[in-house]
Amino acid sequence: MEARAQHGHENCPSVEDLTLLRQWNQLQAGFRRLNGLLLDDVEASAGVSPSAFQVLWFLIGSPEYTAKMSQLSAILGFSTAGTTKVADRLAEAGLIERSPSAADRRVILVTLTEHGFEVAGDAIRTFLAALRERAVEPLGADGFAALVQSIAGLDPEGGGDECGELAARAGEAGC
Repeated sequence: MEARAQHGHENCPSVEDLTLLRQWNQLQAGFRRLNGLLLDDVEASAGVSPSAFQVLWFLIGSPEYTAKMSQLSAILGFSTAGTTKVADRLAEAGLIERSPSAADRRVILVTLTEHGFEVAGDAIRTFLAALRERAVEPLGADGFAALVQSIAGLDPEGGGDECGELAARAGEAGC
């Protein structure tokens, strides 16, 4: 601290602050790299790009496997034009169908096709196998669950538990 003050750096972070910054960087960078590896595994094995996987994953957990285009934009973090490009590729591949909403013709609905359901299932199984191998096994099931619980507890939006609903839906669909 004295060296900082001698050089006019009184506002510099302390050693403790720098340690905390390094820890945060390790956490977020490690998660980003792990997520990238998991998505790479899905793309290599199931042939589904990361953005397409996010859409398929979202739709398989949505009521009637249907969502509004605006919802897809929100989960992808893309502009309307960017989301339309992803939807165009998925529609061309026969994975989704688009239609106007009966309640509001301005709203475009996206629905998973039977083929899309099969591809989504394959991609999700690939993702889960990679997740188990790369995260659950190294940490142990209890360690992984504790990590998830800790991070969920920090989520400003509540980090709701969607697992039960998704498991029930998967059972209904014969997964």
